[in-house]
Amino acid sequence: MGRIERESINFKLPKTLTAALRKVASYRNTTATDLVILGLRQVLGSVEGTEDGVETRLPQLEAQLHHLANRIDERVDNGVDNNRLSSLEQKLEEFALRLAKIEGAITTLGQRSYTNNRRQAFNYHPPQLELQPYTGENLAKRLGIDVATLTRERQNNTPAEFEIWCRRKDPSPVGWRFGDDGLYHPVK
Repeated sequence: MGRIERESINFKLPKTLTAALRKVASYRNTTATDLVILGLRQVLGSVEGTEDGVETRLPQLEAQLHHLANRIDERVDNGVDNNRLSSLEQKLEEFALRLAKIEGAITTLGQRSYTNNRRQAFNYHPPQLELQPYTGENLAKRLGIDVATLTRERQNNTPAEFEIWCRRKDPSPVGWRFGDDGLYHPVK
């Protein structure tokens, strides 16, 4: 990603507005300039010669995540079957995990690129999704194993041992317990 050449422009703003701008910039761990650029992009839209940086792309991804979550909630309200819902929730969770990994990489790159600069890396905190019970097939996919291995481990271990084994396999790491309903429930 190439560097965009910047030009300095002076504006006279009300003191209360500049104070609020600095406060939000500090809270978001970014610069007032980057917030002004973000606001201008929202008003002007896409402008040739500029590119979407971390400051704009991550909030767009967050909005997409919220949109997907709302669609799932609507489908639950409309009675979509549980297998499709479980699959959608799993995909949404995988998307959130990938987004968190991207954020970590961007933060690392930002720390390397701007160590001698006043600017700091943009810190993005993805929304936390609550895990739902999984079928054996979906949990096996999440743990990167087959259903037979999952069943064998559940049958050969105590519930506590099985939970520990799942934590070692799970990417988050989350423990899982087999419930009376035939589903695997997350244990925090």
